[in-house]
Amino acid sequence: MSLVSKITRSAITLSLVAGLPLLAQAAPLKVDAAKSQVAITFKQMNVPVDATFKKFNAAIDFNAAAVTTSKASFDLDVASFDLGDAQYNKEVQKKEWFNAPQFPKANFVSTGMKQAAGGKLEVTGNLTIKGKTTAVSFPVTLKKEGNSQIFDGTLPIKRLTYNIGEGEWKDTSMVADEVVIRFHIVTNP
Repeated sequence: MSLVSKITRSAITLSLVAGLPLLAQAAPLKVDAAKSQVAITFKQMNVPVDATFKKFNAAIDFNAAAVTTSKASFDLDVASFDLGDAQYNKEVQKKEWFNAPQFPKANFVSTGMKQAAGGKLEVTGNLTIKGKTTAVSFPVTLKKEGNSQIFDGTLPIKRLTYNIGEGEWKDTSMVADEVVIRFHIVTNP
């Protein structure tokens, strides 16, 4: 075998071997829905109220070796919003609040990720609620437990930015404008 053939074969083998770990790390993670949660907290008459979204889909393609190539997206089923009371749940589906018949999903799509101070990630993206899209940025804590990766974060928003609470409900003395979205997403390879 000629020297050129050996070098060519070695170069091809090296490039294939070097590329395999990157392909393995770029695989999307599987979300463990039973262990994951998306919740919000807001204040009604200055009293904190917690609620959850019972149904959501998340797609996370995370590469710890190249964080900037990572991506994430979430779809929240607005009809699954649970305040812990059937009457309140029905009320928030109406046009003045989420307008679930017209806007059945709220979603987030990342546009970038980077390492941040304290071992956190800084995630940027577009959040769409009730047909209104805004650019957002928030920190995410990532930890590993066994084979699982856990993504925890909070995203403060203003509900009126997304027309949540129209008409008489624009009054922020009854329901505060500030809402904090919290998520705890457990993934497996």
